[in-house]
Amino acid sequence: MPGRGRLVPRLVGAALSVALLLGSTPGASAQPAVHPLVAKMTLDEKLSFVHWTVTFSGLFSVGYLPGVPRLGIAELRAADGPAGIRLNRHPSTAMPAPIALASTFDDQLARAYGEVMGRDGRALGQDLVFGPMMNIIRVPQAGRNFETFSEDPLVTARTAAAQIQGVQSQGLLATAKHFAENNQEHNRENVNVTVDEQTLREIELPAFEASARAGVSSVMCAYNKLNGTPSCGNAELLNTILREQWGFQGWVMSDWLATHSTDSISKGLDQELGIDWSQSTGGSVPGGTYFGDALRKAVSDGTIPMSTLDRSVSRIVTQMDKHGLVGANQKPRPSRDLPGAARVTQQVAEAGAVLLRNENQALPLTGGGSIAVIGPTAEEPKVTGLGSAHVVPDKASAPIDTIRARAGAGSTVTYSVGEERVGENPGAALSPAFTEGRLEPGASGTLHEGTLTAPVTGNYRIAVRVEGGYATLTIDDGAPIEAGEVFGATTSVVVRLTQGTHKLVLTGSAPLESALTARLSWVTPQAAQAAIDQAVAAAAKARTAVVFAFDDGSEGVDRPTLGLPGRQDQLITEVAKANPNTVVVLNTGSSVTMPWLARTAAVLDMWYPGQTGAEATTALLFGDANPSGRLTQTFPVDENSHPVANDPERYPGVGDEQRYSEGIHVGYRWYDKKKVKPLFPFGHGLSYTSFAYSDARAVPAAGGGFDVSFTLRNTGKRAGKEVAQVYLGPSGQVSAPQAEKALVGYTKVELKPGESKRVTIRVDAQQLKHWNTTTHAWATGAGPRVVSIGSSSASLPLSTTLTVTG
Repeated sequence: MPGRGRLVPRLVGAALSVALLLGSTPGASAQPAVHPLVAKMTLDEKLSFVHWTVTFSGLFSVGYLPGVPRLGIAELRAADGPAGIRLNRHPSTAMPAPIALASTFDDQLARAYGEVMGRDGRALGQDLVFGPMMNIIRVPQAGRNFETFSEDPLVTARTAAAQIQGVQSQGLLATAKHFAENNQEHNRENVNVTVDEQTLREIELPAFEASARAGVSSVMCAYNKLNGTPSCGNAELLNTILREQWGFQGWVMSDWLATHSTDSISKGLDQELGIDWSQSTGGSVPGGTYFGDALRKAVSDGTIPMSTLDRSVSRIVTQMDKHGLVGANQKPRPSRDLPGAARVTQQVAEAGAVLLRNENQALPLTGGGSIAVIGPTAEEPKVTGLGSAHVVPDKASAPIDTIRARAGAGSTVTYSVGEERVGENPGAALSPAFTEGRLEPGASGTLHEGTLTAPVTGNYRIAVRVEGGYATLTIDDGAPIEAGEVFGATTSVVVRLTQGTHKLVLTGSAPLESALTARLSWVTPQAAQAAIDQAVAAAAKARTAVVFAFDDGSEGVDRPTLGLPGRQDQLITEVAKANPNTVVVLNTGSSVTMPWLARTAAVLDMWYPGQTGAEATTALLFGDANPSGRLTQTFPVDENSHPVANDPERYPGVGDEQRYSEGIHVGYRWYDKKKVKPLFPFGHGLSYTSFAYSDARAVPAAGGGFDVSFTLRNTGKRAGKEVAQVYLGPSGQVSAPQAEKALVGYTKVELKPGESKRVTIRVDAQQLKHWNTTTHAWATGAGPRVVSIGSSSASLPLSTTLTVTG
């Protein structure tokens, strides 16, 4: 069916110790013996395990394996993640974005987050989730930064491993993705990433190693090539590193359409995720471009040994058996725990929110007075990101409603949209007239073709609302605007149109089980300015203005700029001019620039806060909860002041080639090296109380490594939680590149007003090591090394020196 292939990547696309997470690389680990049931399978049954079928009926699963009922092997259904169980239009628990989870710096919450996903997935008929994502945040513009965790390998590793343990404790299999270096969406299917061995080992791979050691059931390899070889056919990556060195016992699947050859099964790939639309029947579409008939032929003629196929099937069946999907004692499915899920989602949303700015104690809000609430996501809550991570929530309150309820009868709360997202049908500006287009189930084609006349030159917001299926809008020869369930009910983007007539084409594709309907609307420059003017007028009359700002991070596309989309920067600037007591609430997926920052009183970053985001936001604004989240990524001052700025070889790549020439200096490491001051540093986050550090010591620990201890005191008048962070300086005896400082440990400490605690953080021996590219092994950086302790990479009031022996 035309167009579907292009959409497929988006359509379907208790804390561990540091020693366990990032322990020294072990020697070769023998793979388990072939599962005894595999010997009883026919060739057809074996082949059915190494490629997926996509189903479009019942509870939509992104992938389906039929199992072998006669042998007691259950069917297996897979759902997209990692911010909840995505089942197309069927609701499930919409979790806060993974970037919010990582910002909690709390392994126990990460495990609880995983437990909610695990139970939800099993209760909703699923057996495997494609998540968590754990690629390092390298590119600030990357569209999927909200789906992953951090620019720092330790934070990423600890969060990913804890979430995996939580997911799999409930019987749902987890998938670590995308292995490796899938750090951007732009040209992800074609780009070749050139990265040196030390950077690969120290920055990107630690989270995947931690996941393997945590017992993750499967790993998804990436679209991109790695040093010239496709990730999904890279024997060094999939066999040597993942299996032999790390002892990974699960199976490797490709990303959708990322398999390049049948002999990839000999290079460590066990399962193909592909789609053959020509075979779509009865609500399902089989895959197997390379691991279907082509693999059957290769096994039959001896090109690929049967033992190779048996090995891959055995890896899958062994994990299914381990998690109760094989034999007579298969685990029953639980019921959903909606109250329990709501508690955890709100805890994560509150604990992961980062208070970036709070001048003159603008927050928390006090009762009484007037509040002007502004912004579309205050009325239509921004719950989750877009793409394959988009989850339809069970329910989600609007922040304007929870704010009104919390403010009480003594307050006046008004609402202004400020930034209109949908607008009106273009009416006579659209020729021929168009109200709604429809396609029957399984159909695809043109919904509307005509012209759109812009009355003046300016920025127009164009919105496409789609129900049941996917649509693509093109204006002239501009970039396509894609809309559908994975993008939310309505997709709207700002385009610049010159005065006059423009060609417009709207095409669509309906799934096999439902019809598609699509509508168009726009916001003209005049209407956009009128919305800003109305918001400014409301702000001027209020004691406090609370502006909700948003972006739409999505799989498949990177952000064109780091600024807020549309006219939101203008909106905040003008509101803050009218009312200096302006609080900005960010519903964003990654770092954003803030040209209006100095005019505002407070900025609270809620990320994409999940289905209880309104309740969490209100609790934080009014001080019912104390902010304790910390940034896991550095926020740059502007578009030209970050590690991949102004260097197309670093990003987005030149001629399908991309070079990670910054090496290990990713994120805060680069800012330190270049002496560039960020807007907000890694680890930053404010509280409604204050903390003081004193008396630092570092002593050798049993089993290697060091214990770093210090006294932490709550010097404020409210109970609160501090994320205490330990950074390690370089070794003078190492010639390889080193960071000026690197995070080597952290813990979250809760203190009552005036309370002090002696805090000890273990720095594992692995954190003292670097990757030696001569010996191709880890080596300890010996000699005196500075240990710094504090609340962020830029606020380290304590330091001491430890002597490391080689």
